Amino acid sequence: MNWLLVIGGACLGAPLRYLTDRIVQARHDSVFPWGTLTVNLAGCLILGLLTGAAITGAASPPAQLLVGTGLCGALTTYSTFSYETLRLLQTGARFYAATNVIASVITGLGATYTGAALAQALWS
Repeated sequence: MNWLLVIGGACLGAPLRYLTDRIVQARHDSVFPWGTLTVNLAGCLILGLLTGAAITGAASPPAQLLVGTGLCGALTTYSTFSYETLRLLQTGARFYAATNVIASVITGLGATYTGAALAQALWS
């Protein structure tokens, strides 16, 4: 049963990642991977909310599998982040590559923290 929850979440997360990435990237005339950054930050925020809810007892283990493992696992993408950063380096866009790494790590941690803090404020 657990694997069905993960699959169900992934069936939502993967197309959501693709569509969000395409929509966001189409709005920016830049080599910077705005779409990937957006989906990764959204996933961090969602996972932070879920984690905060789980800590307070407001999120069940099945919800954690569906949303945390399935949806967020398919929505976020470390491999694409790594590939796009390497591609930026290979094309000489070192500033964008460094910005991508720094922005992804710092804002990702910030989004996760914000989500967890928000969830704890809502459900404590």
